[in-house]
Amino acid sequence: MSKPAEIGALKVGSYVIVDNEPCRIVSYTKSKPGKHGSAKARIVAIGVFDEIKRSFVKPVSAQVEVPMIEKRAGQVISLLPASVQVMDLETYEVFEAPLPEDEGLKSKLISGIEVEYWRILGITKIMRTKG
Repeated sequence: MSKPAEIGALKVGSYVIVDNEPCRIVSYTKSKPGKHGSAKARIVAIGVFDEIKRSFVKPVSAQVEVPMIEKRAGQVISLLPASVQVMDLETYEVFEAPLPEDEGLKSKLISGIEVEYWRILGITKIMRTKG
């Protein structure tokens, strides 16, 4: 799920959808309006799931899609070779999430530990451990 937002309302640290991938904005620069057009914004963003840098230039008044981020808590049930079974602590739903790329986070994952996970555009990612 996503909602439309004006580029002029975005700032560094907010999220935007670029090439159908949710990204966090790391750089935002605006140019002044010129003789032949409106002010432009140059945005550099890094993908949440694939860590790829993407950039685009659009007028400040243009509309972009902003992802709806669902931040939830869960408990690790078991570790599988390529994924992690997690139980949501509110709905008690059990689902599989891919193993995190970060080695520090991956080493902390054991059965029974609480984690914070994000669900963006139907994709789940474990962000950090709790406690």
